[in-house]
Amino acid sequence: MSRVKRGVTTHARHKKVLTAAKGYRGRNSKNFRIAKQKVEKGLQYAYRDRRAKKRNFRALWIQRINAGVREHGMTYSRFMNGLKKSGVELDRKVLADIALREPETFASLVKQAQSALG
Repeated sequence: MSRVKRGVTTHARHKKVLTAAKGYRGRNSKNFRIAKQKVEKGLQYAYRDRRAKKRNFRALWIQRINAGVREHGMTYSRFMNGLKKSGVELDRKVLADIALREPETFASLVKQAQSALG
């Protein structure tokens, strides 16, 4: 039986990991054994933070809406309740964008929410 040499596969595997570790500092991008650990950890962070990003953006949108609403003497929770009662179905991302870029439109939304609350 012929002898199997596995240098090609090993080299390909090493190259794949080292390419993924490009830009890491020091031996983290040069040494295969260390690079493998760092790439693995980086992928774990990426997976975790794809989910965390959604939470962070939602929190940012809520802060922006709250800031915009308080200029009109209202709280965030009352505003959202008023919008729901008045039948306005805009999500927080859109509301935050309107609050930031179009204050006049946002003011009319606040008035609409206030009138729905009574």
